[in-house]
Amino acid sequence: MLLEQSVAASGTEVHPPELPWSHKGVFNSLDHASVRRGYEVYKQVCAACHSMRFIAYRNLVGVTHTEAEAKAEAAEIMVQDGPDEAGNYFMRPGKLSDYFPSPYANEEAARAANNGAYPPDLSYIALARHGGEDYLFALLTGYCDAPAGIVLRDGQYYNPYFPGGAISMAQALYNESAEYSDGTPASAAQLAKDVSTFLVWSADPCHDDRKRMGIKSLGIILVLGTLVYYLKRHKWAALKTRKIAFYPKQK
Repeated sequence: MLLEQSVAASGTEVHPPELPWSHKGVFNSLDHASVRRGYEVYKQVCAACHSMRFIAYRNLVGVTHTEAEAKAEAAEIMVQDGPDEAGNYFMRPGKLSDYFPSPYANEEAARAANNGAYPPDLSYIALARHGGEDYLFALLTGYCDAPAGIVLRDGQYYNPYFPGGAISMAQALYNESAEYSDGTPASAAQLAKDVSTFLVWSADPCHDDRKRMGIKSLGIILVLGTLVYYLKRHKWAALKTRKIAFYPKQK
């Protein structure tokens, strides 16, 4: 922990501000409407470069989509399957058990398409980066012109929240760069907020269940603690309230 703090303190990047996310409270759940919109942002913008190979379409059921909607989303992709009875592989529409497809066949193809940079998988990115969703939001909305003295190579962009400042990912979110199915105005800040919330859910799909279980456990502990305290008082009352008197023998 001390080493992490010392390294973070010596970095040249700007530390993201802490934002008032609706899910940050101990008893607060994720905004599932925002998670659904974030999935739409990922699908329309981020999926062109980034994979989410640890998230399956079945994970969307009951969180952002109904089962029928999730099946329709999965059916939009084609998945290689097989071998069949003849020993051949074939393409079929996706199913709920299939995982989100990768935009590239392999890492080498990904690097070749991005000037040598490898776009990270986003499944656990909210937990893999210091600052979590605060960092993701700041990174997505923090692009600006490089200050004097900083030289960027071809294919690099300046973002003060990225370590070193030079990042190979161009700014992806602009006003109306994605379209929401619920009609929410798609400003750049709204897009960044929703996709950050979606990535928080993907990194911790049990977020709401964990907090719900914590509330139930706290209630059980409170009831049992009260009962134990009452039993303790009941059992020990006779001993703790007794009076011991010494009467010496009369000669």
